[in-house]
Amino acid sequence: MSARPLVSIIIPTFNRPQFAPRAVQSALSQTLDAIEVVVVDDGSTQVPVFEPHPKLRVITLPVNGGVANARNVGAESSRGQWISFLDDDDVLLPRMAELSLEALRDTGDLPRPVAALSGLEIVDPSGNLIETHIPPTLPLGSHYSLETLNPGESIYCKQTLVVEREVFLAIGGCDTTFRSRVPSEMFLRLNLACSLKGIPQITYRLTQHTGPRITRDRSQRQVGFYKLVNKHRALFEQYPARFSWYFRDHAYRSWKAGQYGAAVLAACRAFRYDPAGCVRSVLAPTPPEPSPPVQARRSDPADQVSPP
Repeated sequence: MSARPLVSIIIPTFNRPQFAPRAVQSALSQTLDAIEVVVVDDGSTQVPVFEPHPKLRVITLPVNGGVANARNVGAESSRGQWISFLDDDDVLLPRMAELSLEALRDTGDLPRPVAALSGLEIVDPSGNLIETHIPPTLPLGSHYSLETLNPGESIYCKQTLVVEREVFLAIGGCDTTFRSRVPSEMFLRLNLACSLKGIPQITYRLTQHTGPRITRDRSQRQVGFYKLVNKHRALFEQYPARFSWYFRDHAYRSWKAGQYGAAVLAACRAFRYDPAGCVRSVLAPTPPEPSPPVQARRSDPADQVSPP
């Protein structure tokens, strides 16, 4: 591959050989020709096998260092002006890279630099749609996940990021002390240095399956959450209602996982920051980040991938 690619798609993988080749194929199948795909094998003992391809490079790390480190290694070794990250058990729709660059050619009055976010859909293992999420547009200097969103917008589109490689590296990349909440932490720093343009089209398919995910690791879920709120506590406390929402959301997830003590503690802290909001959420529970209608636009009927 001689010509410099425009977009590098970075896929960290660890011990999921049954999923990773499908993720790689979806990245290689982008309609934008000027791409490279960089797989970072994070010390797997179950090593995935990939068909050789001129746009594919595989970096093998000797020991598992976590997804934050794997993402940083991929970004540092990438050759594209722009980078994007793909989880090894998810897939990109074919025009993800093309649509993102099209949107970034016309960023209007957004302060530069500008990165792109696009829509994400969550499916079950049979490919049936569960929900969709459409991102907000937030100017440089905003606080991603803490700002008030318009109806139908969601913060759960972080996987669709397309950002200039130099911008990502300039903020220090991902914090390698985190094993969970890695994107959440990075976005709080990224939005301070970069505008985020939301694209109301679905480009990413996340599969909700029963296999291992970091968020199902009981200890890492608790450690990651409290590392996040402690690192950015001064910022969170400027947004007490959203800070309370973070604790309510963590309480809900902890309760579902059977971590009842952690759930009660998080609920108490949520009440401390926004008692009125907590009471409202009990009396009239509604999703704090409502999903937009399922008919959120795809770019083209051909933007489909095979069900997982």
